[in-house]
Amino acid sequence: MSDNFDIKVGESLIAGGPPGTAAEPEVVIGKFNGPFGTAFATLLGNQVKGHTKVLAIMNTDVMVRPATLMVSKVTVKDDRYTNILMGTVQGAIANGVLDSVREGYIPKKIVNDVGIIVSVWLNPSVAEDKNLDHKILFDIHRKATTIAIKKAMKDEPSIDWLLENQDKIVHKYFEKALDSKK
Repeated sequence: MSDNFDIKVGESLIAGGPPGTAAEPEVVIGKFNGPFGTAFATLLGNQVKGHTKVLAIMNTDVMVRPATLMVSKVTVKDDRYTNILMGTVQGAIANGVLDSVREGYIPKKIVNDVGIIVSVWLNPSVAEDKNLDHKILFDIHRKATTIAIKKAMKDEPSIDWLLENQDKIVHKYFEKALDSKK
């Protein structure tokens, strides 16, 4: 994997687990010595109620490398949701980042020179699920994070693939809207 880049972007969606456990991370990976570094520092310093940005950690006091900033796509309103997001999902994202290094998607030699911003989707319904399986939630978010990073670093999908498959791909919610009109 080349380390000759300024910014890479990727996404992933993993669903199919119990209700509320789907993960849809969007990632931006970049070098700290450029515009990405400014964006990373600005996000970390510009905290907004309900959309707190936190570093991905393995456990309290153990930050992952590359430094990874989590940004919630959902407005955080209650303590249970916060604890799941800043616990199970935060740990999953940190492990997904390390998996990406282990797999070679992010070269080990650049882990101190780059950072990752992960835009995190966590379904608000998890806060009401008294039987939430944290292991399944963890595994799905870990895998989705790894896949999003892989796709970013490998520039997937390629423009050739997109052009070839453009008319075969229909967004699932658009398709549902069309089906509901029948």
